[in-house]
Amino acid sequence: MQNSMSRVEFISFIAVMFATIAFSIDSILPALPEIGAELSPDDVNRAQLVLIAFVFGMGLGTFFTGPLSDTFGRKPVIYVGSMLYIASAAVAWAAQSLELLLVARVFQGIGAAAPRIVAIAVVRDLYSGREMARIMSIAMMIFTIFPALAPLMATGIIAFIGWRGIFLAFILFSVVSILWMRLRLPEPLAIADRRPFRAGLLWGAVLEMFANPTVRLTIMVQTMCFAVLFSLLTMVQQIYDTIFDQGDNFPFWFGAIALVSGSASILNAILVVRVGMRRMVTWSIGVMIILTTLMFWISTIEIALPIYFGFFVVWQACVFFMTGTTLGNLNAIAMEPMGHIAGMAASVIGSISTVTAAIIVAPIGLMFDGTLLPLTAGALSMLIIGFLLMLKMGRIEKQLAH
Repeated sequence: MQNSMSRVEFISFIAVMFATIAFSIDSILPALPEIGAELSPDDVNRAQLVLIAFVFGMGLGTFFTGPLSDTFGRKPVIYVGSMLYIASAAVAWAAQSLELLLVARVFQGIGAAAPRIVAIAVVRDLYSGREMARIMSIAMMIFTIFPALAPLMATGIIAFIGWRGIFLAFILFSVVSILWMRLRLPEPLAIADRRPFRAGLLWGAVLEMFANPTVRLTIMVQTMCFAVLFSLLTMVQQIYDTIFDQGDNFPFWFGAIALVSGSASILNAILVVRVGMRRMVTWSIGVMIILTTLMFWISTIEIALPIYFGFFVVWQACVFFMTGTTLGNLNAIAMEPMGHIAGMAASVIGSISTVTAAIIVAPIGLMFDGTLLPLTAGALSMLIIGFLLMLKMGRIEKQLAH
């Protein structure tokens, strides 16, 4: 199918599709104090579940959206997902209880998975080889701007119309996205190229992947890395506000760190060719274990608040940076032996690691006690598990080589 968009417009469109997830997660961070105060005044920590619920739903949606788009076409799946996203955002906007808000966020996450996951398939439908890689790279570079700007935009919305206005922004964002697609993008997957949806094939892919020790270990390590990132995201606004009295400046710090950390993908592209994907992941996690141990120790001693804050900002940047040097490599490692079921494998890997990470993170976030100890202790535990799993993967690869 011929793409009627210019290259610049198409790249911008794909970047917006990618940004659905980041916008839905990062924009909610400044609203957590207000949500906790209004809907859960007896336990404001429960407001963190608004983020975890979305991540959980996103993981569930990731499992199905790719295969469904192979059956029904790219645009219909994005339409349905976006409609679910919009309807759930409307329910969240009107919610008068935290429980209803959490249910709405789960379904919003399921809907958000469609534009994010199917957008990759759209690129694959229309481009191939180096041109596909180039478009994906440029789109991802543009996409990195959204996590940096989202908290700042949300802060402005909250100042004018309150935290519920963020859900109206989600609706507007999604409406503009699907109208853009409706008017400018023809259906990229021809009917002749569509495949029937078979639940048995998905289950078979799961069994085959977990029978492969390298793939199995990679999914477990990716789960740990996701859990470290999500643990930080659930607590980061409270940490800035409660511990460091930087709540008003949080969007600016978060945005600056997100922009700087976006360079991790560039560094990874340079180094991974020389050191290999497995070593890159192992070294990145190993460095984070050292830094997190230091951060945990600093959290237990008396230290001047500005210095303490400086250490935390550096550590936060390193966590973001680690995701850029681990997650892509882990996906590539897991996908390498699964080329014959690449589409389903990508959905399974993303779904299982995301859902499991959300389940792990939920109790850690609820343990926030006004210190960094729950976060750093939880992150350190998960990093050590991930490091040990990577070492085991290395031993298995050596055995297979012999």
